[in-house]
Amino acid sequence: MGGDIWLRLAEYYKRTKATSLVERFDREPARFEDFSITLDDMLLDYSKTSLDETSRELLLELAQTTGIESKRDAMFKGAQVNLTEGRAALHTALRNRGDDPVFAGTVDVMPTVNATLKRMAEFAEDIRSGKISAYNGTAFTDVVNIGIGGSDLGPAMATLALSPYHDGPRVHFVSNVDGAEISELLDNLDPRRTFFIIASKTFTTIETMTNAATAKRWMTAAIGESATEHFAAVSTAFEKTADFGISPDKVIGFEDWVGGRYSVWGPIGLSLMIAIGSQRFNEFLEGGHEMDQHFRTTPLRDNMPVMLGLIGIWHNNICGYESRAILPYDQRLARLPAYLQQLDMESNGKSGKVDGEHVNQHTGPIVWGEPGTNGQHAFYQFLHQGSRIVPCEFLVAAQSHEEKLQQHHQLLLASCLAQSEALMRGRCPDDIPEKLIVKGPSNEELDLTAHKVFPGNRPSTTLIYRKLTPRTLGRIIALYEHRVFVEGAIWGINSFDQWGVELGKELAATLLPLIGKETGFEDKDSSTQGLLKTIARLRRD
Repeated sequence: MGGDIWLRLAEYYKRTKATSLVERFDREPARFEDFSITLDDMLLDYSKTSLDETSRELLLELAQTTGIESKRDAMFKGAQVNLTEGRAALHTALRNRGDDPVFAGTVDVMPTVNATLKRMAEFAEDIRSGKISAYNGTAFTDVVNIGIGGSDLGPAMATLALSPYHDGPRVHFVSNVDGAEISELLDNLDPRRTFFIIASKTFTTIETMTNAATAKRWMTAAIGESATEHFAAVSTAFEKTADFGISPDKVIGFEDWVGGRYSVWGPIGLSLMIAIGSQRFNEFLEGGHEMDQHFRTTPLRDNMPVMLGLIGIWHNNICGYESRAILPYDQRLARLPAYLQQLDMESNGKSGKVDGEHVNQHTGPIVWGEPGTNGQHAFYQFLHQGSRIVPCEFLVAAQSHEEKLQQHHQLLLASCLAQSEALMRGRCPDDIPEKLIVKGPSNEELDLTAHKVFPGNRPSTTLIYRKLTPRTLGRIIALYEHRVFVEGAIWGINSFDQWGVELGKELAATLLPLIGKETGFEDKDSSTQGLLKTIARLRRD
């Protein structure tokens, strides 16, 4: 399906790729207006890509041919779009602000969603107010979320992003099974004032439960039998949470139609709600819902998630760019690249289509990045003069929360705009006022001016918004969720399962009993055998 469109896109790119971005702007005075999309105070500028009117129309035809609109509508209606697991994908229901029902099969999920959000709000406010208190009646000053993957990245990213709105206990996150993380955190906490949230759907995730057991031992050593009063769980495994000692009134469950990397909107976001309060959390949900409505109702040409997805298809499949850089010029979005890395690469890092056939194109690209301006002094050399082209996605707020440090923010804004311009424009030899002349090994003069030349013509998009508020963050996350959906739908893959993470878990379970031993693993390959023997020797000596 759509094969002819793919061919026409490829042929058109070959005919036009020699036209530089600078030439496009010279020929098209209204290029910015024609290649940008606005949603209230949020603007997506994609004029610094090689798209023109014809290639955009071909991409829109591709979207229609591959059924983007019908697939989108099916997801929102609760159809089993996650076919390999037989489930709906209704993360959008968690942030639904309307009165209309949302069905998973024949069941309206909204009464359960609203009841769960109400319970979350009551629980969060009770922690924040001190109504739910420590064993000795004092209020909690610190809350630790123990999870991994989607049970950590989403709330950790959002909690950092919304730090200006924190007015509750300090919130911390532990995810890595490496004991260094939890050890260093616990060394700086008072067990008498610390509360833990164990976030694990099955309550069996090995990293999470290992950290949870360590936290429980730490708490028990300090306060004895009252330790489990300092624990809550976000889980559906009620028997296991009870076995751990957590009271049922401190367990909040969630449905199987919400994947981990899409779960920050519901109970997995409890730690975020504790940090910013239920009212601000509702604003966060409202922002996500606003982007949902935009995605559902706006024509494809003016649809921000659709166009961002089509730009990704253009860069990945037509131009052959293998990665994309997420570059937030906002220190509070420092965890956004890692969050989007999981969202994108776990969702679309697949080679099998929903129908079991192999895909005909490359699917999800490599997603990476760091916040500006730090990245400018790390990897921007590669972006500007490297032999590989990496489409860059800049994000920046027009207004800062630091009102007394406006000079900082002006420099930040100027740096962001300068980078996208430099990537696009480059610098030719004629623009270099002074040649770079050095002495060679034989005292001859060498002209190294070419080292100052920037090829330019490197694509980027810029997402600009007034201020990083809870509502804005909700819009940004939902925008990228739907972008991932659009790309996956065009490739014909299931963006909502993650079978690729299973094998490593299974093998780790078989290797765990072998750590520290020198025999008993003869069935393993020679590399694994050698590594196990080396570990045993280094642990013994």
